[in-house]
Amino acid sequence: MATIQNPILRGFHPDPSILRVEEDYYIATSTFEWFPGVQIYHSTDLVHWELIAHPLDRISQLNMLGEGDSCGVWAPCLSYDHGTYYLIYTDVKSFIGMFKDTHNYLVTASDIRGPWSEPVYLNSSGFDPSLFHDRDGRKYLVNMLMDYRDYQTSFGGIVLQEYSVKEKKLIGERFNIFRGTPTGVTEGPHLYYHDGYYYLMTAEGGTGYAHAVTLARSKNLRGPYEADPMGHVLTTRHLKGYPIQKAGHGSLMQAANGRWYIAHLCSRPIGEKKRCILGRETALTEVIWKDGWLKAADQTNRPMVTLEIPDVVGTQNSADLKEDFDGTAWSLHLQSLRVPLGERASLTERKGWLRLYGAECPNSKYRQSLLAHRQQSFHCNVTTKMEFNPRHFQHMAGLIYYYNTQCYYYLYISRDELLGRVLSIIYCDSCTGTMPIGAGITLPESGTVWLRLTAHGETAYFSYSLDGEIYHNIGPDLDATILSDDYFEETGHCMFTGAFVGICCQDLSGDGCYADFDYFDYQEFSE
Repeated sequence: MATIQNPILRGFHPDPSILRVEEDYYIATSTFEWFPGVQIYHSTDLVHWELIAHPLDRISQLNMLGEGDSCGVWAPCLSYDHGTYYLIYTDVKSFIGMFKDTHNYLVTASDIRGPWSEPVYLNSSGFDPSLFHDRDGRKYLVNMLMDYRDYQTSFGGIVLQEYSVKEKKLIGERFNIFRGTPTGVTEGPHLYYHDGYYYLMTAEGGTGYAHAVTLARSKNLRGPYEADPMGHVLTTRHLKGYPIQKAGHGSLMQAANGRWYIAHLCSRPIGEKKRCILGRETALTEVIWKDGWLKAADQTNRPMVTLEIPDVVGTQNSADLKEDFDGTAWSLHLQSLRVPLGERASLTERKGWLRLYGAECPNSKYRQSLLAHRQQSFHCNVTTKMEFNPRHFQHMAGLIYYYNTQCYYYLYISRDELLGRVLSIIYCDSCTGTMPIGAGITLPESGTVWLRLTAHGETAYFSYSLDGEIYHNIGPDLDATILSDDYFEETGHCMFTGAFVGICCQDLSGDGCYADFDYFDYQEFSE
């Protein structure tokens, strides 16, 4: 028997959709503005998970050019029927203010690793779409209904409409089947059929500390749906000291061993300000059926911090990654922003190195030359070895600790008119940028430089080396907690991602520059 520690997918892995096909388990998670879109993990035992696919890997499926921070892919739903995998997703174009532009699409594949089809447009009435395959072979889409009118709640209920596989479109009348409970903010719907009832699982309370998983049921697909009289299936809204917080957005699955599990969103706050640097993560909680409703296996409505998986041995995966850029493609764990890097990156111009051609600044929502890895532990070292010969101050390249276009720390090489090639830091907090070390530290005019970020709980710091052995700290300690949803929420803004560490190159002059990176090394360590 293996004991696993939640979360099972650490770091920014929100809105899980879990699926079993015979002896194989899959989880799909949201990626927001990061490209390629949607992460799909595979396991054969619920303990060891491997990232196997990004199904939305081309512009014709997902073009997020110019989309705002935390737009893009929200809440994918993964399902399977008669040899075909179905993936439903929302591409959110905007969500600030009274309106939300939420376009919902469907792609399919015969092999979950791809290739996946061109998208079928479904609707734009709200986000968090999910596809239900009924026993008679008919298929139905459910999604939350977005209402912009100020005399109504903006979360207008869960709507259901039939989907025609033959016509590749929604058909028939749209029905509002569930208006939610008094908890409010009803979203994230998934439909299931079990023991004579249709069950509707939703997320409620918002995606923060009041988050919850709610269950309702009906004998009729179109309702009316009765909410569980005992309240939420899972929540931590009243458990302020619990190590796992923000539990919600659940997806139900029966394992091959007959047990039932909910994959759900969670976060782990850190420090006095209770900010979640690692973003919203994926946890797994065992549940049981009791009197026609679901409860956590320990008879509470709390998510499990640890759980035991029978007939399995071994421990959970490490997230460590050493990408040497020696192959024809880089690791699936590295992603770009909004669109593919395309001609802005090359693995062939210099064998064994990744060449990034300078593009737009770190505040751009269009074309950046940035490749990054999720921070998946509060304690990690991220190191890169690079060569870069900037011609003037508008040429920059280095290592970036990044939340979004508004908040990041950037250790970069550039050129100063008086000092020559320099190493400096840009600190960007809510779009306000400063340089804590002024013009920077003078470097040799050419040659290799190693850059490192060390994250240690609430703080982090940069260092550099000229020989790959001895590292020198540079700049002040950094407040890692500003790279979090919670930091933005404190100022009245909603964001939904997590901290990344990446390599990047900027050419703010447009006259052409590039940087070469020999490797990217992400290594976690104990506190």
